[in-house]
Amino acid sequence: MKVLITGSNGFLGNIINQKLKSSCDIYTLGRQNSDYCIDLSSRKSINFTQKFDLVIHAAGKAHMIPKTSIDNDSFFNINVEGTRYLLKSLQSSSIPKQFVFISSVSVYGSNRGILINENADLKAVDPYGKSKIQAEAIVQKWCNENNVLCTILRLPLIVGPNPPGNLGAMIRGIKKGYYFNIAGGNAQKSVVLAEDIANFIIDASMVGGIYNLTDGYHPTFNELSKVISFQLGKIGVYNLPKSLAKMFAFTGDIFGKLFPFNTNMYNKITSTLTFDDSAAKRAFGWNPKPVIENLDIL
Repeated sequence: MKVLITGSNGFLGNIINQKLKSSCDIYTLGRQNSDYCIDLSSRKSINFTQKFDLVIHAAGKAHMIPKTSIDNDSFFNINVEGTRYLLKSLQSSSIPKQFVFISSVSVYGSNRGILINENADLKAVDPYGKSKIQAEAIVQKWCNENNVLCTILRLPLIVGPNPPGNLGAMIRGIKKGYYFNIAGGNAQKSVVLAEDIANFIIDASMVGGIYNLTDGYHPTFNELSKVISFQLGKIGVYNLPKSLAKMFAFTGDIFGKLFPFNTNMYNKITSTLTFDDSAAKRAFGWNPKPVIENLDIL
């Protein structure tokens, strides 16, 4: 099987690449050190010289809090227009049999909820979530028009070696002693191992459809912080009582960007948000490992 992986130098793309290269003929696309070195946001057409069986589109701008209008625009330029130009290039030279798009549970636009499934409305209003909604629609339309089997994977927090984003910040905070749980850290969040995504991605590509992927356990912040603290040889993490946290959040509301913590952030951290992955279990035998039993940061 000839497989093209975009974003092959990124956190998830690299793990998928390492997993599949022993069983598939892998071609990579990235900004550097790839078979096709290109920035998709440049909107330049790519002349693919191979005929791919499968394209795994993992390239994109990751979730972050935009600070400027330029940051806002970058989500659209990379996640939406980058996807559009990838498909345009494939249309010209190499239409695959299957296409997997790496999306996000951010498309649901929810800050709280229990076992949200794929039928939920897509209500994201933030630039990242909106860009993923638009990119999903573009991919689905193109695959339908070109008779390509389309699979969309909506992922929560991805866990693996040297993780970026919020988990990476949590690890650094615990290591340096400035991370603390809020109100006991009892809110549950959906997570998933990058290794499990890589292990099942070929199976998912064979059936098509839209799927949430999680570890099926949905650990609390407290559980995650305990595992990380133990691996780092730390005694534990601090806990900020609810009353004190609310006071800090109110202060953040007053001072705005000058203060890194506000009521919106407080509500997100203290609210359970989990997603239902039963559709993936039925469709292609998704059988994930619990993150807290398989998390290895050392």
